[in-house]
Amino acid sequence: MEALKQNHKKLILPRKAKKLIILLVFVLCFDFALFFMPALANAATEETIIDQEVMVDQVIEHLPQNNDLTIKSTSLRVITAYNSEPGQTDNTPCITANNFNLCEHGIEDTVAANFLPFGVKVRIPELFGDRVFVVRDRMHSRFSNRIDVWMLEKADAINLGIKSTKIEVLE
Repeated sequence: MEALKQNHKKLILPRKAKKLIILLVFVLCFDFALFFMPALANAATEETIIDQEVMVDQVIEHLPQNNDLTIKSTSLRVITAYNSEPGQTDNTPCITANNFNLCEHGIEDTVAANFLPFGVKVRIPELFGDRVFVVRDRMHSRFSNRIDVWMLEKADAINLGIKSTKIEVLE
């Protein structure tokens, strides 16, 4: 009987359990709210969207040729892939963080990276040869050193998996 009394003291009392549950619910709600903040931040006025569409059109008109580019830096990064699906993105799966429409563009030349500014061009030679990608999207903040390559087909993204390889940041 004495052993039961000692173990009873180690159990969580209902009052403490209730406080713990409230704290966990608060933390989960806070994390959920922060997770979707980048999607809410993309909401812009119509005038801003039109300005950004003009800027995107200018980028498309002059996609660089490989001989126009020099390597600014190289680094080892984790590479993954994603598709325009609501389960992998926010509620506007075709629109990137800089309001570029991937579905209309339809060319696999876009990457998401948090450590590079929009518009920076990169190559991933070990996986994609001389193909040049442009940073047009962002990832969740927990992936600060990762590059996510946009792909048309989900099967291609799954086949890529998670790789660690050298990337080249271009000028």
